[in-house]
Amino acid sequence: MNYSSTPRPIDLSPFDPTLDAPGSSTPLSGSSYSPCGPRIALVEGSGPELSAETYNLLRVRLRAAAFALCLGSFVFLVWGLISPPPPKASSEVLFGMHVAHVVALAVIGASLFIHCPCSVGKLRINELLIFGLTGAFFAALQWEGCHFWAAHQNEGLLTGSVKATTGYWDALIFTYALFIPNTWKRAAAVIGTMAALPIVLTIVMRWQSPAIASMITVDEVIEQVLMMSLAFGISVYGTHKIGALRREAFAAKQLGQYRLRELLGAGGMGEVYLAEHQLLKRPCAVKLIRANQATDPRALARFEREVRATAKLSHWNSVEVFDYGRTDDGSFYYVMEYLPGMSLAELVRRHGPLPPERVVHLLRQTCDALREAHSFGLIHRDIKPGNIFAAERGGVHDVAKLLDFGLVKPLSEAHDTHLTQDGAITGSPLYMSP
Repeated sequence: MNYSSTPRPIDLSPFDPTLDAPGSSTPLSGSSYSPCGPRIALVEGSGPELSAETYNLLRVRLRAAAFALCLGSFVFLVWGLISPPPPKASSEVLFGMHVAHVVALAVIGASLFIHCPCSVGKLRINELLIFGLTGAFFAALQWEGCHFWAAHQNEGLLTGSVKATTGYWDALIFTYALFIPNTWKRAAAVIGTMAALPIVLTIVMRWQSPAIASMITVDEVIEQVLMMSLAFGISVYGTHKIGALRREAFAAKQLGQYRLRELLGAGGMGEVYLAEHQLLKRPCAVKLIRANQATDPRALARFEREVRATAKLSHWNSVEVFDYGRTDDGSFYYVMEYLPGMSLAELVRRHGPLPPERVVHLLRQTCDALREAHSFGLIHRDIKPGNIFAAERGGVHDVAKLLDFGLVKPLSEAHDTHLTQDGAITGSPLYMSP
């Protein structure tokens, strides 16, 4: 008989915060750890090519930046409509560009709400559109505005147009630095372009038009250069510091030689992550005790008992434990083999009732694992479909694996109830003996 559950391939390339790997999936419930679980943001790295975690971060930040700039542009659009109009100017052209800018940002921001596979390249295109269109609009605003004010100098409308547009450019630069995850080098290139563009425009306009040259003094040009340089320096330094904090957060999420890659599932005791041994490049599953239970002596005792009980077992149909430890911040974890496949609960949920032959095949293996546990005097106490895994091992499908020994009870401790005497029912009621 050939019963197969299709395992998902695992990318075991050396993990780096700048690898390009998309990710998103549907949430998973239950205590089993299925390879179809959701991705979790464990690291906010940066670079021209991004990890799956930073990919998700970039998508969210681009969406926020698009709507922030859209809202700001819309507010000024409304203000332009209700404020006293200036004498006949080229405002009709700017008004059309302003409306197009607001609509374009709204459309781009809304498109980033759509949950569909999207490459990092497409996200970078969205980044270019958001900030490129805004920069183009500001450039047009500066160009048309300066020409308009120069044409109306004799009407008493001369204002600090360069200073006004400098404020727009500063807002754009700081928005980019605040929202977009980057290396400082890439940020310097993009922000440098934003900071240089208004200066170049001012110089070109002074050279092209004597009226503008008489309106914008050399002192104003120097002041603009200083303002743009200050915005550039602060933004690039801020990007560098934020990137350093992301790398520190990434390092803090590592457990010794194990690098967390993805959340696989969650149960009553804690969460299970797909991880990779940094030296062996071997996939494994890391179970972390929940933070709210880390200070509970009984919860810690149960967690340690689960590790010790599982480590005693060597049967092919029992999950294998590789390692156990405690992090610097006091979090407990243990490392076990990663199992491509899915739990029986997930199989039934996705494909309906299983054929009797397949059920017998899986339960016979489960009973073999329980036989070994009983020979060590260990009673599992939580046998249910969610704790039986149909895995692929060594090219063999439907290898049953017995999971979650968190409620295991050594027969030698039959009269020791200090771990479960809080009045709670131990086990899963729908699968317990009467």
